[in-house]
Amino acid sequence: MKKINVITLGCSKNTVDSEHLMARLAAAGYEVRFDSDRTDAKVVVINTCGFIGDAKQESVEMILRAAEAKKAGKIEHLFVIGCLSERYADELRTEIPEVDEYFGARTWDGIIRALGASEDPALETERHLTTPKHYAYLKISEGCNWKCGYCAIPLIRGPHVSVPMEVLEEEARKLAAQGVRELIVIAQDTTYYGLDLYGKRQIAELLRRLCRIDGIEWIRLHYAYPAAFPEELIEVMAAEPKICKYLDIPFQHISDAQLSAMLRRHTKAEALELIRKLRTAIPDLALRTTLLVGYPGETEADFEELLDFVREVRFERLGVFPYSEEEGTYSARELRDDVPEEIKQQRVDRIMALQNEISLENNRRRVGRTERVLIDSRQGDWYVGRTQYDSPEVDQEILIPADAKRLRKGHFYDIKVSAAEDYDLYGEPATK
Repeated sequence: MKKINVITLGCSKNTVDSEHLMARLAAAGYEVRFDSDRTDAKVVVINTCGFIGDAKQESVEMILRAAEAKKAGKIEHLFVIGCLSERYADELRTEIPEVDEYFGARTWDGIIRALGASEDPALETERHLTTPKHYAYLKISEGCNWKCGYCAIPLIRGPHVSVPMEVLEEEARKLAAQGVRELIVIAQDTTYYGLDLYGKRQIAELLRRLCRIDGIEWIRLHYAYPAAFPEELIEVMAAEPKICKYLDIPFQHISDAQLSAMLRRHTKAEALELIRKLRTAIPDLALRTTLLVGYPGETEADFEELLDFVREVRFERLGVFPYSEEEGTYSARELRDDVPEEIKQQRVDRIMALQNEISLENNRRRVGRTERVLIDSRQGDWYVGRTQYDSPEVDQEILIPADAKRLRKGHFYDIKVSAAEDYDLYGEPATK
């Protein structure tokens, strides 16, 4: 039996692509490993990221390491798929000829034919999970139609294409049968779901259907676009107990001048009104956002307005990135990258210092509360878990002393919060 090592870089959408590929390889008789440096597999597939500079560099370095291993005879075949090879296949073929073949993000299924894996349509909803078995990502669409000024995703992944609802239901049922308890619904824009297939946004109806699947206990929604946000989604999030009171909306900025320059298709007033509606309907909602600073033309006044926005909204979860020019995007073609790098980093640091204070204050208010917690792992003397307000990999955790009570990975427990730090909680099993 041939062994294949599949190495996945980048976002959770890449993770899902790799899991579908690995299921097809396994069905063809391959022994599949993932992200392993210690495997003796003679075939390596690298699923790359090509979104921003650091991610591209990480992907290139991984390909170069594997190419060296091939030249040394440690592996026999090397394939590269994903976003980096979608954007730069010709350059990569010239610079790293040791790779047997490059397949893009939109043509990655070519690797299936290259490796003689199964193309059986019945395998469309099969996955070989690489996450802990109690949670999984469910990718509901591909691509994006918004074409924000800084973003290369539409260039890489193409226009928005929704996965039919019945296909997603079947995939979710299979995941539940494998022991998945938490579904993390992802797409470049989850709120756009269904427009291309059904003529209207159908994310609310999809979530209702997923809630009816036995075994799934938490459903979490990532990457919602703030423009044209469907009111029905707010209603279903408020009404359905299985849907986590958590929403990831990357606002990017709040200054109207910057929103216009970024081609964001909404205004400051509309963003604030959406937040008001969400928090009124779902009072305990944990809002996650991503911000972008140092975009071309961002003034100190724009940035101060953004700081005030963070102070006012008090996001439960927040990340911030400095702008980096991505070739082919509107901002790279039409705007001048005129904010110095040191100013960009200072603005990142100022926002994160403010967010640290907000996060600590939010966490301290949770001390004494009893939360439903899903245990992800044991690390040394601690069990590591999450509440419904926290997504894996990107958000905070709750740490429970391992000597307090035996807890099982992938199971839910009532935990009383006993202490708080800026990005971690501590707790003990609640006594009845």
